[in-house]
Formats: sequence, structure tokens, C-alpha cells
Amino acid sequence: MQHVLAVDAGGTKTVALVANSRGEVLGAGRGGCGDVYADPQFVAVGNAIDDALRGAGLARGEIAVAAFSMAGLDWPEDFDFVRDAMHEWLPGAALLVVNDSLGALRLGSPDRTGVSVICGTGTATGARGIDGREWHTSFWQGTQGSLHLAEKALMAVYRADLGLDPPTSLAAAFMEFYGVASVEAVLHHLTHRASVAYAGRGKLARLVLDEAARGDPIALAIVTEHGTDLGRYARVAAARVGLLGEPAFALVLGGSVLRHSAHILADAVIREVWSAAPGAQPVFIRHEPVVGGLFMALDQLGIATDDALHARLIPTLPPPSLFAT
Repeated sequence: MQHVLAVDAGGTKTVALVANSRGEVLGAGRGGCGDVYADPQFVAVGNAIDDALRGAGLARGEIAVAAFSMAGLDWPEDFDFVRDAMHEWLPGAALLVVNDSLGALRLGSPDRTGVSVICGTGTATGARGIDGREWHTSFWQGTQGSLHLAEKALMAVYRADLGLDPPTSLAAAFMEFYGVASVEAVLHHLTHRASVAYAGRGKLARLVLDEAARGDPIALAIVTEHGTDLGRYARVAAARVGLLGEPAFALVLGGSVLRHSAHILADAVIREVWSAAPGAQPVFIRHEPVVGGLFMALDQLGIATDDALHARLIPTLPPPSLFAT
């Protein structure tokens, strides 16, 4: 029985899974921010790996294939940096190292071709063409995830309170969320000298999506504009790898923000991509992105990730609390 390791490292958390070649998860671990730029010593990645190996009862040298899907893999030297470090950590393991947008792509596209848009705390957009070309937005992309969405909504609330823009139900939603009685109190809560609340403002994104679903025109405009811009970056990614001329390709959508039940944000992404590629096929991923890394590792062993493997995998996945942000 061979064993594989998958690591998904993002701007908020790092998750590692160890599985056997039957697709059964044997151990899981979690660390903090694993973005290569923020964690160049791989502290979060190392903690997550060691916890997963400990849960599986395995040593580092017992991993046959390790797949790393990581934020901060933006330039060629970043990939070399990770490979060099992980060769020392996991002696004897075959290594797959990809940008986090491309690890998630594997979940919705078994041959790893198509475009992925993963919107959580931040955003990862990437594409892989039929000829194997890969591209990801990385530092090119301005539109981001929950933090950026919350920033736009907060500014709309502040401007409305000053009488510069129309009123919005977001104001009452934010006041209730923070337990205060005025917009000024929201602003003070987030920005006073000793405040630690500003770092967690991404939690407001769910309220923005909720108010958009209820029909608030300001919230609806913010969400729609945000999704349209995400779709524009997805169109660029498709063009960069030669997919716009294809009759069909997978448009893989995932991340906590895109999973909102109203689908307003996701629908805006899809509409924008369809404006240039009407054959794009939206696929909402049903697993956490780290599972895409697990599938990539199993691919290297020639293991079919078919219905039988899914049936073995799903009962062994760790609880949702491991992935919560």
C-alpha cells in the first residue's frame, strides 16, 4: 500500500491530508497562513504535514507522492524554492508543486484543463490549456475575495451615512453584527488604535451577499460588479492558455464566498465568462481544494479517482471544522 500527501496552503490556513492508494484519508493536519511569501520557513506547512503524518502513523520517508497547491507560487523561482525545501522534508517522494488555483482545478476537471476561480479570503484564478499551458493571475489580479468585498461594502455604508451615496440596508446589518448603534460606532470599532477587529472584516462578506439576495440595490450592485470583474480575470486566464477558441471547457468555481446559496456572485462570474466563451461549462466543486491535490497525487500513481474511490474517500474526510475560516 502506497501513501500520498496533499497540502493546500492559502492566505488564512494550511491543510494537509495523508491517504493510502485506496483513497482513504488516514491523517489530517492544519496550520496557519501558508502563503510562501508570508511563511518562507514553512512553519504552517510543516505543522500541518507533521500532524497529518502523525494521525496516519507514518514517517516523512513513507510518502510516495506529495502534491502541494499553494498561494504565493507566482514566479518560476517560487516553485524551485518549494521543491528544494520539500525534497529535504520528504525524501524519496515524487513532488507536484502548483499554484493553488490549479490544485482546485483538478476537482472540477479530471484532465486538469479549464479555468478555475476560487474565491475565499482572497482569490485564486488559473487556467490550463489542452496543450498543457498553464497561467494564473497571482499579482496581476486586483479583485479579491471576502476582505475586498467587505471593504467595498464598508465604504458604501460610510458614504451613505455621510449623505454622499444612497442609503443601504448594509448599515443596519453591520451595526447588528458588531452590536453597536451607529455607523460611526462601526467605523470606530474597526479602526481605533487598539482594535483587532479590522483583520477579521472578511466575515462581513456573508452579510453583503445576504443583503444582495434580499434585494438591497447597493449590496446587489457591489456583488454583481465584484463577480463581473472576477469573470473578466477568468476570461483573461482562458485566453492566455488558448481556451477561448475551444467549443467547451470547464469553468471550476469554489471557495466559501462563491458557495453562497443565492449564487449572485457566481452567476455574475459565469455571465462574464460566457460573453467571450459561451461553451464554458460551470462546475461547482463539492470538496475542499486540498482534495484536488490528493487526486493529483493519486493520478501520479495511476489510481483512478472513480465513483468507487469517492465512496471510500468521503467517509474518511476530516470534519468541516478542520476547514472552517
